[in-house]
Amino acid sequence: MTDLFMDLDRSSPVPLYFQVSQQIEAAISSGLLGPGARLDNEISLADQFGLSRPTMRRAIQELVDKGLLVRKRGVGTQVVHGQVTRPVELTSLFDDLARGHQAPRTTLLVNEVVLASETVGHFLDVPIGSRVLHLRRLRFANSEPLAILENYLPEDLSEIGRGDLESRGLYQLMRAKGVHIRVAKQRIGARSGTAEECALLGERKGSPLLTMDRATHDDSGRPVEWGHHVYRASQYSFEVTLVDH
Repeated sequence: MTDLFMDLDRSSPVPLYFQVSQQIEAAISSGLLGPGARLDNEISLADQFGLSRPTMRRAIQELVDKGLLVRKRGVGTQVVHGQVTRPVELTSLFDDLARGHQAPRTTLLVNEVVLASETVGHFLDVPIGSRVLHLRRLRFANSEPLAILENYLPEDLSEIGRGDLESRGLYQLMRAKGVHIRVAKQRIGARSGTAEECALLGERKGSPLLTMDRATHDDSGRPVEWGHHVYRASQYSFEVTLVDH
């Protein structure tokens, strides 16, 4: 921990607590302090670096409030994984997490063929009551629950198996079956989570969740997937790049 505070400038108008919190945050962002890393207690840290205990306490609280640190009784102060920021592109969450070295893991909640509702029939362009594949999965990043993913696919894609869905991304599996997703339309929103959603995601009942609905089409223009997903707002955000033409 000592190296984190080598650059504290005690003559700067920037408060020492803020300098400390910024350097710990930088260490977390760079991976120097990884998920689960423990910090010494505030009294010990204050003594080590010649800071007052209230200064160190405030620095730590800044990071607790940001969701980067958590205080656990009997354990101390630990680093939690940072927020997942995902570009709004035609990619799957599994692929994005894997590229970001965030150790994606999936628990399959539902894998069944059902009859299409009016909404599902509309987005998949199939008659109401047609057989479609219904998937519901809980996605983890670095062992922390991150999102609940619900998807509907045409019946001819119902061969995707339990093992595949728990170890690979849905779009990866679709590509392996010769389905090339070409275009998607999606809507991003927010709402309070249901009791069941919050329990699965480890959030307090009624916590805000981000939502995303996505309808995708293949090379021929055929609808091949409709998804309705919810994400932990405390751990997830979308990123969009805007260009002036």
